[in-house]
Parts: sequence; structure tokens; C-alpha cells
Amino acid sequence: MKVAVACDHAGFPLKQIVLEAVRAAGHEPLDLGTHSTEAVDYPDYAEKAAHAILSGQAERGIVLCGSAVGANIAANKIKGIYAGICHDTYSAHQGVEHDNMNVLCLGARIIGPEPAREIVAAFLGARFVGNDPGQERHLRRVGKIRKLENASL
Repeated sequence: MKVAVACDHAGFPLKQIVLEAVRAAGHEPLDLGTHSTEAVDYPDYAEKAAHAILSGQAERGIVLCGSAVGANIAANKIKGIYAGICHDTYSAHQGVEHDNMNVLCLGARIIGPEPAREIVAAFLGARFVGNDPGQERHLRRVGKIRKLENASL
């Protein structure tokens, strides 16, 4: 699977670890920048990852910023993107399995290299179970999320 990886300047120190973790999990990273610690705006990079997924260039995305909060908020503003902040392996796999999460948000100032490797592996190793027999409740719940997303206020 192709995985879009994007970060702002605060996420940059962890980006190489994430790219390596994607490769180690047997997937192909699509590096969308940034490429230095020069200050940039996290919404721009969350948008790049989101558009890579929505255009079919990637199946999932990983976005890094300092805390993961800004990247998460920005990514979730884009219709069809279901991003989650995961600083543990359980949330990383469960977010995909139950909630059909397609973007993992990591805080480079929150977690270190080894947790990042394990979290990326858990995220990429998971699959949505909502179509499995006996797991239809997850499909129903994701459907309700999409209904909220499509509602006009």
C-alpha cells in the first residue's frame, strides 16, 4: 500500500523514522514534505496528505506536527478524511479496525522514535472489520459519521 507521509517543521525530526517504519512494514511511503526544520504551516501538509488519499495516490496517510493536534484538526476538515491522534498502538489499530481511520496523526514532541515505529506498524497492519460477519455495528457507526459529515448546518 502507498502511504502519504507529511509533516510541518516540528514533525520533521520524526519524519525519517516514520518513512523507515512504513518501509519496514512492507509499504511504500510517499514523502510530501516538509524537508527541513524551517517553519511551515501544518494545515498545508495535512491537506497534501489528504489530497493524496482522495486522489488515489495513497491509501492511507501519516501526518506529523509537534503535538498532532493541529494536523488532526486540519485533516478532519477535509471530507473523506478520518484522522486520529494515536500515541499508543491500541488506538492506532483500533482506529482503523472500528472507525475506518485513514490518517494517523503523530506528535513528534510527544513520542519518541521507538513508540513511533510501533504505532506506525499497528496502524498499517490493521484493516477495517465493519464488513466482516458479526462486525456490522462498526459499518453502521461509520455510516453515522459519514451522515454527520454530509449534513448541512
